[in-house]
Amino acid sequence: MRLASLLVLTLALPALAGAQESTLPGITLEEAIRRAQLAQPSVVAAQGAVNRAAAQYKTSWGSFIPSLSVGSSYGTSYSNGPSRVNQITNEIISGESYAQSISNSANASLDLFTGFRRGAQMNSARANEAAAGAGLLDAEYQTSLSAKQTFFGALAANELVRVRELSVRRAEEQLSVSVAKLQAGSATRSDSLRSLVTLGNTRLQLLNAITTVATTEANLGRLVGADGRVRALPDSAYLVVTEVGDTTAIRAEAENNSPKVLVAQAQADAAKANVKASKAAWWPQLTLSGRYAYNGNNSQDYTFFDSRSMTLALSYPIFNGFQRDQSIVNASTAYDAAVSTAADARRQVDAALTARLAELDAARAQIDITTTSLAAATEDLRVNQERYRVGASTIVDVLSSQEALSQAEVDVVQARYNYLVAKAQIEALIGRSL
Repeated sequence: MRLASLLVLTLALPALAGAQESTLPGITLEEAIRRAQLAQPSVVAAQGAVNRAAAQYKTSWGSFIPSLSVGSSYGTSYSNGPSRVNQITNEIISGESYAQSISNSANASLDLFTGFRRGAQMNSARANEAAAGAGLLDAEYQTSLSAKQTFFGALAANELVRVRELSVRRAEEQLSVSVAKLQAGSATRSDSLRSLVTLGNTRLQLLNAITTVATTEANLGRLVGADGRVRALPDSAYLVVTEVGDTTAIRAEAENNSPKVLVAQAQADAAKANVKASKAAWWPQLTLSGRYAYNGNNSQDYTFFDSRSMTLALSYPIFNGFQRDQSIVNASTAYDAAVSTAADARRQVDAALTARLAELDAARAQIDITTTSLAAATEDLRVNQERYRVGASTIVDVLSSQEALSQAEVDVVQARYNYLVAKAQIEALIGRSL
């Protein structure tokens, strides 16, 4: 009775998992990457940084254009002073007065010379814009890497469920054989008990695999901005192992064009421009400004009179408490740090690429080794099952072969996953698809 209940529950687990899986929405890898890049805060923040950098560059360019403002005002005034007598006519004049006035004006100013500050600020803004663009590319590829890892993790988890289901079926078949041999008197009760223990272990492994599927699919759903679990759709292209090409060329490309390197180099360029901008305080400032206005009031029947003014101003701070020196020192130290960061970024990318390429080579070798081991384990189990059937081997041999085959199947899945992840990590480093 216990054995029958265990078998029924074991058979129900794969059916339950399959029924739940069939109701989940599916997603391809390309769609997962696209939706993740729209949903993830890091990409949204990087896009915002690009917009801010573009606005900053526009502002720096606008400093070369004259500023222009117009204004209009209307005013009234009232005063209540003491009355007085006209000495000629002896007429009493009231002390109250009421006046209205209207003024319209236009003002313009232009910095003629700022000690090369505006040009340096424009160069800094251009470098910041380049850094923001590279940062956006890096955020997109890092998000793409996360999407690929989560997507392939979901695929691997589902594949491991299939592996565990096969293990359960083999354990069930072996238990049936052991029980039949026990009933025929050609095997001991220990054989059926060992087979039952193996079936229980494979059932627990299947439960763990189903739990892992739920976790990975929930993570995939969160990553792509969906509520609940999302199923990763398999593709036969993921099983194809390809060469990445000339590793020397890839290394040179990574050191020069990696998004992380581009960000660090652009920040160093911006810091260099900031040093030049800080030195502009030692130069005199020359500004040209003008004003044109129309003014009128009720005492003149609102007759408008125009006024014009033009000013050429030269200013040069002789001493400002060493603030200029402080600004230059701050900008210079920031530039030194940015240069060091850019150099270290290249070294980091080179070291990471070395590790990823080694992992990719190891993953390709693992695929070959595990595929061979799987074929050997399959044949070993077949031989031991046949020998056990005719009484030439023990149940321990059969169960050991079953465990070896299950592990070989798991290793094949893990090797393929390692290859896909290593390839995705290289793509994130160089900023393009392989």
